[in-house]
Amino acid sequence: MIVNADLHIHSCFSMATSKDMLIDNIAPQAKLKGLQLMGTGDALHPGWLDIIENSTEYVGDGIYSTEYCDFILTCEIEGEKKIHHLIIIPNIEIAREIGDNLVSNNKYKDGRPRAKMNGKEIMDLAKEYDCLVGPAHAFTPWTGMYKTFDSIIDCYGRAPDFLELGLSADTDMADTIEELQNIPFLSNSDAHSPWPHRLGREFNQIELQDISFESLKSSIKNNKIKANYGLVPNLGKYHMTACTKCYKLIEPNLAIKNKMKCSCGGTIKKGVDFRISQIATWDKPHHPSHRPPYIHLLPLAEIISMVYDKGVTTKTVQGKWKELIDNIGNEIEILIDAPIDTISKVNKDLVPAIESFRNKSLYINPGGGGKYGEISFDEKLVKKEVEKDNNVTLDNF
Repeated sequence: MIVNADLHIHSCFSMATSKDMLIDNIAPQAKLKGLQLMGTGDALHPGWLDIIENSTEYVGDGIYSTEYCDFILTCEIEGEKKIHHLIIIPNIEIAREIGDNLVSNNKYKDGRPRAKMNGKEIMDLAKEYDCLVGPAHAFTPWTGMYKTFDSIIDCYGRAPDFLELGLSADTDMADTIEELQNIPFLSNSDAHSPWPHRLGREFNQIELQDISFESLKSSIKNNKIKANYGLVPNLGKYHMTACTKCYKLIEPNLAIKNKMKCSCGGTIKKGVDFRISQIATWDKPHHPSHRPPYIHLLPLAEIISMVYDKGVTTKTVQGKWKELIDNIGNEIEILIDAPIDTISKVNKDLVPAIESFRNKSLYINPGGGGKYGEISFDEKLVKKEVEKDNNVTLDNF
């Protein structure tokens, strides 16, 4: 069977996460999005585990089921050097044991515990319990593994089970790095709210023997991921080198010259595109034969928001989104497969935008410094100048 799986989200117990991130809210939204398998996130938090047990039916082999979708236990751990690691866990009993053995001061206070452990120690703990483990959003400048290490082996001591790309990178970017050729890529939403433009904004299409932990483990290890779906990397909020205060895009050479300080006084964060260029083996991607296609998505609510010039969470946008879902199907079907004539019968105003999304003619104002990119029909509305110094090159540094 082929399932759509988003394996990295957070619960209401994580910092800066919506109080609505509960199973009873996540599950129906996942179905409307077109997802069949969800990671629970935060699976080391006892309070969240209690909610999972009370809100789902355990159907065996690591799967906690609802009428809308199935869940598998996942968690994100912040290790030494503020690097984030994603773990997929076989069952609740093991999750509780891992929590007991995690060296952390806040493991029962925050859904994303901060561990006093390095990548190798976290991997060893995960492997002791037959979990899957790999770097979360590996290239991001605050908490990605590559912000600190030039090699994935330097972090873990051996190859992880997977690498999560993150919202600011895709397969074309990651496959310029030779050491990643044999490592499966995951694309997950890292959602902090159940809004439809967050949940499932990135997901994996995976071939499974059945919906179970062992089947998922086998499919990841044996390259049964059929496609990665995710944002156009330019939309990611750390894609470009930019100021974290004023969000001005700044050419990396000038940022380095200015010691990563912006003229506004803010801190400049290195963009994912530049970081990958620093560690890349090749200028162009070298896709191994097992690498599945990466299919770019835009959240449907953001397309509606652009057309009607209203905020994504406004009643107007959410109403138009629900009208499409009620009359056509889930969001993934609408974005990719639904005939244009069918969409037009429900909302003809959206047809030009969805056609532009499908033929890749929408314009993007790149994200950076912690601000997401923006989409538009008009290049003039999104064209953003990049501050640069033509007298300085990276060869000087």
